[in-house]
Amino acid sequence: MFKKILIANRGEIACRVAATAKKLGVQTVAVYSDVDANAKHVLACDEAVHIGGPSPKDSYLRGERIIDAAKATGAEAIHPGYGFLSENEDFAQACADAGLVFIGPPPSAIKAMGLKAESKQLMEKAGVPLVPGYHGANQDPALLRREADRIGYPVLIKASAGGGGKGMRAVQSGDEFDAALASCKREAINSFGDDAVLIERYVTRPRHIEIQVFGDTQGNVVYLFERDCSVQRRHQKVLEEAPAPGMSEQRRREMGEAAVAAAKAVGYVGAGTVEFIAEPNGEGDLRFYFMEMNTRLQVEHPVTEAITGLDLVDWQLRVASGEPLPLAQDQLRIHGHAIEARLCAENPDANFLPATGRLDVYRMPAAVEFELGAPRPSPPTPLPGGEGGVWSGAVAPEVRVDGGVREGDAISPYYDSMIAKLIVWGADRQQALARLDAALARTHIVGPHTNVAFLRRVVQSRSFSQADLDTALIERERAVLFDAPPLPLEVAAAGMVAHTLAAEKALENDDPWSRRDGWRLHGAALRRFDIETQGMHHVARLERSHRGDMVLAIGEQRWPFSAASRGAGLHDVTLAAQRHVLTVYATGERFSVFAAAGSASLREIDPIAHAADGAAEGGRLTAPMPGRVIAFLAKPGDRVTLGQPLAVMEAMKMEHTITAPRDGTIEELLYAVGDQVSEGGELLRLAAA
Repeated sequence: MFKKILIANRGEIACRVAATAKKLGVQTVAVYSDVDANAKHVLACDEAVHIGGPSPKDSYLRGERIIDAAKATGAEAIHPGYGFLSENEDFAQACADAGLVFIGPPPSAIKAMGLKAESKQLMEKAGVPLVPGYHGANQDPALLRREADRIGYPVLIKASAGGGGKGMRAVQSGDEFDAALASCKREAINSFGDDAVLIERYVTRPRHIEIQVFGDTQGNVVYLFERDCSVQRRHQKVLEEAPAPGMSEQRRREMGEAAVAAAKAVGYVGAGTVEFIAEPNGEGDLRFYFMEMNTRLQVEHPVTEAITGLDLVDWQLRVASGEPLPLAQDQLRIHGHAIEARLCAENPDANFLPATGRLDVYRMPAAVEFELGAPRPSPPTPLPGGEGGVWSGAVAPEVRVDGGVREGDAISPYYDSMIAKLIVWGADRQQALARLDAALARTHIVGPHTNVAFLRRVVQSRSFSQADLDTALIERERAVLFDAPPLPLEVAAAGMVAHTLAAEKALENDDPWSRRDGWRLHGAALRRFDIETQGMHHVARLERSHRGDMVLAIGEQRWPFSAASRGAGLHDVTLAAQRHVLTVYATGERFSVFAAAGSASLREIDPIAHAADGAAEGGRLTAPMPGRVIAFLAKPGDRVTLGQPLAVMEAMKMEHTITAPRDGTIEELLYAVGDQVSEGGELLRLAAA
């Protein structure tokens, strides 16, 4: 086993690798950019080396600096995590040339599987089923258009060197093809340095099912079963689970054996994932097609760890140090069901635009972190439902959190928007679903927009709860997933009032004049709260009788009200004889109220302090997120119509199109292509039509 490794990554995956290394007694070296100097992953490691500026191209993509850091600190190996340089064969080769072990597959395997077109040609020779398409080297746009017409619409354009949904567009008709191709190529060259694409028939109800494989230097390869990653937005995964619902044992074996054959065909070593598109075959089972192989550890690897009880990072380190695989295929078994939810800083109601900002509140449910749980008692017992083999792993924890941030940290525009991963395990899918919903309800994040409430709605939706899965699930369930109302106004207001009263009571002392409970010698007391939520102003009134009874009123509606504080922002509130347990966080004027049924954000406004506030200036079009201007699609003097694309911005390696909010004429462009724009920055002036 290695004595010291360098982790060439950041965030939760760097923390995850460091946790297993510590368990094995392996020292770790972190690398960090300017903005990550005090990041959680830096503190999780024994040493840390600064490698450059905040942009990935100035730090985490600088392979030579990372190798220099490894040599300077005496590291024997480099773990690339996922993303960044994890699937870069040149970096893997440079590690070998420098006498360092790359904890991953050999450069030849990365190269063979890294280009989608070439890997599909390889799989075709190996007899693995492929989706009909064009995987050739000729990238002439006219040829690509003809191939798309030949295949038949809808088609999917995919960056050959891509991954993570970047450089990917579904095209419904020939009229859309040229613009989609240009956008894919721009995104691909920016993300991967290669704008080559492939064209495939778009499977209309596809499930995304992937097989976890592992190989060693002795030529052994096993599969650790499948994960269903069908729930996606913008071609990026949202929820992942294992095993795949409805998967027959025969199909599981066939897909697993196909994945092992693919890995052996390229001499694969280490952790890898073979991804398939699957669709119903009309006989109650699935027909599957090879999609691609990811030559690294996947974001969603914890669900495989949960159902097998195995530490995949432990396996990576052992295999990279020359040890054989710890278990053979017939010793591997599935135990229970696991689901992972990716908690991201993004706004689902604004087409999942990435969000940035400080995590004012970051409170997670009771959980283990980066751990699998206690080892199973020895000797291991045979598992039911399988031939031979034993359950030899750890007992999966009910809830696990893999996160790379802490309360007070900032989500930056330079990197991926994921905050943390929430993983649950249950004896079956129904129990796992219940635990995931409960854990999401206890996840409280205040600061940037997040997808937590959206994830709860997905988990509760008919399609997901009944395992009616395909990659269009989110669009199919749009009516229940988007623009959902927050907590009722009276509940949110009651939480804010209860929190305010508790804070004031905490300041009371023996001096009767310190009391702020509104007591009067005669008559009732009336207190006004000016509230703003979802852009609307409301007035709430708290009426307190001489006897101390309270009533909360908003407009013409009135509710008997009482509240008792449990401390730490937790309040028992009774509103019109209905009890609510509310957790409230106050940050300045902002109150964030969390309940079992959902959450709401509101501000208590001082009418005098905000008397001069007015409506936003007309004629402005602003950036919805921080990012870089890629293109303007209109020039000064152009007449534009509602919904017409006006500009393209890049944020977190994804392109976002800004459209006209109304008809009008472009008066002025306020930025140039290539400029960095902060959130809310005015991009252009649009005069009324």
